[in-house]
Amino acid sequence: MNRRLAALANAHGVSTWYEDWRHRRVDVAPETVVGVLGLLGVDATSPAAIADALAAARAVDRDALPPTVVLTHGTPRALPSAGVVTLEDGGRRAVDGELPGDLPLGWHRLACADREATLVVVPRRLPVPPRTWGWMLQLYALTSERSWGTGDLGDLADVTRWAGETGAGLVLLNPLHAVGPAHPVAASPYSPASRRFVNPLYLRVSDTAAYRAADPATRAVVDALRPDRGELIDYDQVWDAKRRALELLHPYAQPVDLGADPALASFATWCALAERHGNDWRAWPEDLHHPDSPAVAEQRRQLADRVDFHAWLQHLCDEQLDAVTAAARAAGMPVGVVHDLAVGIDPGGADGWQLADVLAQGVRVGAPPDDFNQLGQDWGLAAWRPDRLAATGYAAYRDMLRRTLRHAGGLRVDHVAGLWRLWWVPPGAGAAEGTYVRYDADAMLGILALEAHRAGAVVVGEDLGTVQPAVTRGLRGRNMLGSTVLWFARDDDGAFVPPARWPRNALATISTHDLPTAPGFLTGEHVRVRDELKLLDTDVAVEQARAATDRKRLLDMLRAENLLPDPAATSDDDVVVAMHAALAASPTRLLGVSLYDVLGEVRQPNMPGTVDEYPNWRLPLPATVAEIRTDPRVARIVDLLTTARPQRADQD
Repeated sequence: MNRRLAALANAHGVSTWYEDWRHRRVDVAPETVVGVLGLLGVDATSPAAIADALAAARAVDRDALPPTVVLTHGTPRALPSAGVVTLEDGGRRAVDGELPGDLPLGWHRLACADREATLVVVPRRLPVPPRTWGWMLQLYALTSERSWGTGDLGDLADVTRWAGETGAGLVLLNPLHAVGPAHPVAASPYSPASRRFVNPLYLRVSDTAAYRAADPATRAVVDALRPDRGELIDYDQVWDAKRRALELLHPYAQPVDLGADPALASFATWCALAERHGNDWRAWPEDLHHPDSPAVAEQRRQLADRVDFHAWLQHLCDEQLDAVTAAARAAGMPVGVVHDLAVGIDPGGADGWQLADVLAQGVRVGAPPDDFNQLGQDWGLAAWRPDRLAATGYAAYRDMLRRTLRHAGGLRVDHVAGLWRLWWVPPGAGAAEGTYVRYDADAMLGILALEAHRAGAVVVGEDLGTVQPAVTRGLRGRNMLGSTVLWFARDDDGAFVPPARWPRNALATISTHDLPTAPGFLTGEHVRVRDELKLLDTDVAVEQARAATDRKRLLDMLRAENLLPDPAATSDDDVVVAMHAALAASPTRLLGVSLYDVLGEVRQPNMPGTVDEYPNWRLPLPATVAEIRTDPRVARIVDLLTTARPQRADQD
């Protein structure tokens, strides 16, 4: 690669090479680098353009005050001159050539050397998370006598209350992020329209004040809209029924003060426009592409009732999530509800429309080729522009975290390595034809720590697969947890590692939503279904033999650790219990248990590499909420884990 192009790329945080999963160097194609630089607003399409852009980059005064300064509490930082700090509470403090380490945590302003900057003082580390266990839920998979075709926030409150009363310390959810209101309704919780707002499909209609205030005739009409639960979850049917019910109840609601929350007003406007023009704003009329345009203002006036309706739905989500949080606190859960933060957003969604100034337009986030995805991965998600985040004081990132943490005792960050770097795929390129773009990890991680600290929340980073050592060190240094999955806890020869050797600072689970369930693994369902869907890159007999070997290795480890002491105890139910005993025997601080595993479900929630060929995110649990409470298999796991991790155990 041309040395000037490489130097320009390095100046803007764009990688010109990377190390693959086999630890081999892979050089990035020059056209990829040029394309990604273009997404950052840097013209590198000709030698003259490269020379001009490189000269501009080198002319930047590295000693000047940056637009955002992130200061770790207790660590002073030199300044180019004396200055004044305006604290977030309005106080002022003069500083003489150095930011002192005793500034209070928070979001401040710094005036120095004729410049102003956002100053963020972040904690060195979070409190040590407690040692506890809990349930991992795909909320949509729950069902009860009161829910409408999919699990809802009322079900979540009931399960949270029961979980806490029976010794669990946390409930970990799938992302509850908002999706577009128009049909078809997106099923994947990991491709949201917005990470700042909640999917109203999860509302329990009968738990609203408007339902209680409605006259009996209206309530009867609403009740009659309740859809039956089918073999698979039908999101379009559920949303159609709930939307119609909530529209009937909207006249009984108090109006929403849109002026009190401009971000909510803008989101509700997007929802109203999406109902009319579709869920992808990029396909709307040109004059509606910018939230502040006169055309949008006129549409907001014309659609005032729909805007108020969608804002009201978010208020209802807040109220019902508050009830979930209250249930966790009343049950004495040491962590409570752990929400999941998706790695990105649908670029055509609400956040893509509202936050366009801090997003890289046209980029698609994914992952480079690896052993399981040899063509790479294109997740189709939008990415933050690191330069624009810094220039705007990370306000959009902060606000997203605050809204999510408002109802959370913990936060799981999907693909947490993305706080350090993300794989960007430029327009027109294949998934393998991308490259990494660096982020300011000290800022991204520090701000996450600050907002989690203020919310009193635990942070879990999903750091599975090949991650840089800096990711593991960074999480551990801030008392944030990584992730340990039984399937991946192996040595170089493929043997399962005894749980005593699992890392302490982690959330340990048997599987994930993208992997086989425990019963599915033991029965070979993951091989059968991938063969049926033509997802295998080897002969099915080879995969079956590999699965049989993996099962034997698992049983060998469980027996060696006296977790499956009876040689005759090889039924799948016995092995599933032993696998949970392995979790309990580990030193990891948090343990997560999936109801899919305990209830004998062989189908995994999501099958990577498929769209409509597999019922991704549409599989209900094989038992209702009431049945879960009385299921002897559930009781057996509860007894096992409450014995190993009593709720009021030593928290050091």
